[in-house]
Amino acid sequence: MFGVFEDSVADKVNLAEAEITAENKIVDLPKAISSLIRPGMHLHIGQAYMRPNAAIYELCRQFWKKNPHFTVSSLGFIANMVLLVYGRLVEKAISTFCGDSYPFPGPNRIYQDAFKEGLLKIENWSILPFCQRLLAGALGVDWMPTHSLIGSSMAEENKRDFYITETPDGEQVGMVRAMRPDLTLIHGWAADRAGNVLLLPPYAENVHAVFASKEGALVTVERIVPTSFLRSYSHFVKIPGYMVKAVCPVPMGVHPSGASNQGIKEFDAYAEDEDFMLELRAACKDPRTIEAWTREWLHDIKDHDQYLEKLGFEKMWFLKGGSASDSWRSELCTRAQSINEESDYTPTEMMVIEAARQLQTRIRSQGYHTILAGIGASNLAAWKAWYDLRRQDYSVELMAEAGFYGYTPRPSDPFIFNFRNIPTCIMLTDILTILGSMVAAKSSRAIGILGAGQVDRFGNINSTKIPEHKLFLVGSGGACDVALGAGEVMITISQDTLRTPESVPYVTAPGERVRTVVTTMGVFEKLPGDEELTLTAYFPGLGKDARESVETIRSSCGWELKVGSSIREAEAPEKDELYDVRIFDPRRFFLSD
Repeated sequence: MFGVFEDSVADKVNLAEAEITAENKIVDLPKAISSLIRPGMHLHIGQAYMRPNAAIYELCRQFWKKNPHFTVSSLGFIANMVLLVYGRLVEKAISTFCGDSYPFPGPNRIYQDAFKEGLLKIENWSILPFCQRLLAGALGVDWMPTHSLIGSSMAEENKRDFYITETPDGEQVGMVRAMRPDLTLIHGWAADRAGNVLLLPPYAENVHAVFASKEGALVTVERIVPTSFLRSYSHFVKIPGYMVKAVCPVPMGVHPSGASNQGIKEFDAYAEDEDFMLELRAACKDPRTIEAWTREWLHDIKDHDQYLEKLGFEKMWFLKGGSASDSWRSELCTRAQSINEESDYTPTEMMVIEAARQLQTRIRSQGYHTILAGIGASNLAAWKAWYDLRRQDYSVELMAEAGFYGYTPRPSDPFIFNFRNIPTCIMLTDILTILGSMVAAKSSRAIGILGAGQVDRFGNINSTKIPEHKLFLVGSGGACDVALGAGEVMITISQDTLRTPESVPYVTAPGERVRTVVTTMGVFEKLPGDEELTLTAYFPGLGKDARESVETIRSSCGWELKVGSSIREAEAPEKDELYDVRIFDPRRFFLSD
């Protein structure tokens, strides 16, 4: 066929189709940890949606209470990452969130005690600039501009790695320093023996930390595959082998988190182990309970194989079944009988429903195209508003910072990142795209709705800490990025004098774009031309009339209350409205008071 070139062509074809015979990087996990990790290192725990939890367990087994003085950077210290602090492995945490995340954010005693006792230094960042620091390191540049941080307390705290400058056009812009860890630990779906790694979306922080790391990556994967398999799915291969020091096969290596198989259905996806995470969350509240939990799930287990053996086949198959896109139906069916069918409602239910009404009004009046919701009551309000607008044939899309765009929230689980929502997404992407472009770009038309630990009369948010009492809360997450990027922001918050101080002691997110605050007692708005919040609506049942209702709110407000001239009583929820919200949270994680 090719004449005199026949042999040459055949040689090229054979070489091209042959498996790579480069260095075999497959290593068992204990050996990889012991050979690659040294005391004093800066380790990055990668969260390209899947978190390397098996590697975290093994790291703890080998360095438990040995004071290795690690600096650990991670998008969030959540779930079993608390063991890194409890076992005194981490001297300094560089993060955006340290606390409990499932099913709703809240402080964790382990982090709080370590912070208060000076055993843990926490360097606080917001999600977008955290990821931009890794991107800068990956690109080989020392500094990168950011939309975020200006006006927050993080800008003051991180002056070594953040500064504000002026562009030639006279605009202010923040600049973040590149972050370059020593080694990144990351989990992927598959890799070949040469260390080329395949990951599936959503990508959360993405893999920039691997390229930014001085010594590359230690990678755990669900399975080892031939290079020919990677060639078939090359659009999902995100890490080249030359960046990888070791590949460790650990099936179900992100448990108790889950692994989505969007893109390659041959992979066995598995859902979050909700009961496991709730058990760990509860255990952290009591020193005796967390000690027993740690002994059971860490010290008495030799390696990952034994961990899976203890987990058991029945639980593993249950989690694989829970990853099905329609599994919400069977779950809701089992919980439906426990859902409250009455018209009586809690203050939180009233808050969620009124926030959904307010959100619809703002979206319609301002022409917003997208909603970025935080975790908690705020995302329930966003979900309720989305369905209401859908009924009215009004188009708006929901987003979640980890890389969800255009998703349809499913009933039964109120967790914003739950697996049932992933298959409904129009697009699966990453944090830089969602927070950096779809929220913060000048072309975007996004409204944000967030929860908060505290909010003051100017709309400034604090979810990080109360410095005077050395009390750590949880951190910014993406709150600062949304507050400085979205067209406007709404806040949902339980109302009392502690949560609504005159001024917040730490500015997690500045309040310039906060236009509405919906509490468990009423609605506060910034009226045209005013920088302060004014009470414009009160909820039913606070008093026998408007005056008494306002006084009840005044007594639970930490600032001097401003009352609108045309204050109204909000409408009590209809039964259908209550049902709309309750089916999302049948276990009442958010809705109970």
